[in-house]
Amino acid sequence: MSDLTRTIEALLFLSPQPVNGRDLAEATEATEGQVEEAIALLREDLAVGKRGVVLREVAGGFALASDPASEAAARRLLAKPRTPPLTQAQAETLAIVAYLQPVTRPEVARIRGVTSESAVQTLAERGLIEESGRSQFGAAIFKTTELFERLFGLAGLDALPDPSKFDPTPEDERELRERLLKAGEQRSEP
Repeated sequence: MSDLTRTIEALLFLSPQPVNGRDLAEATEATEGQVEEAIALLREDLAVGKRGVVLREVAGGFALASDPASEAAARRLLAKPRTPPLTQAQAETLAIVAYLQPVTRPEVARIRGVTSESAVQTLAERGLIEESGRSQFGAAIFKTTELFERLFGLAGLDALPDPSKFDPTPEDERELRERLLKAGEQRSEP
């Protein structure tokens, strides 16, 4: 398989919509003739019965599709309920736990400026955070889990993005700074 064929296969895999030859040529910086040759090689390599995916020509373009022989298994897999994406509150809570762990629910609420009980509960139910003890006042202490690291592609917590690279607006920065300073002061008090 040529480099161009591999690249086209990757582009078709990434695209949620069929991609026409002209767009493939533009993306790969190849001629439409070269793309046609690469498509023919890809079609040959993905012939029905040889692999789990096949190349389809649909809606004026090309798309990868599952082999019809795997339809029953695909229906069973896709019939499972999907986990909805994180809400903004859940994402904020998860970021706070990830960067400040171990952290209590009241600390998360102080930083966010709103109650975080529901977000913490949902993140724990999804296995992204877990209780790791109790504070001296009896509040549950939370940390991230191995599942969190796996889902976010982290080799460890030291691989979290550097928060100093975050570029907020001046207003957001001022508000975040105030909230974090207050939370830090409250954490350091006995």
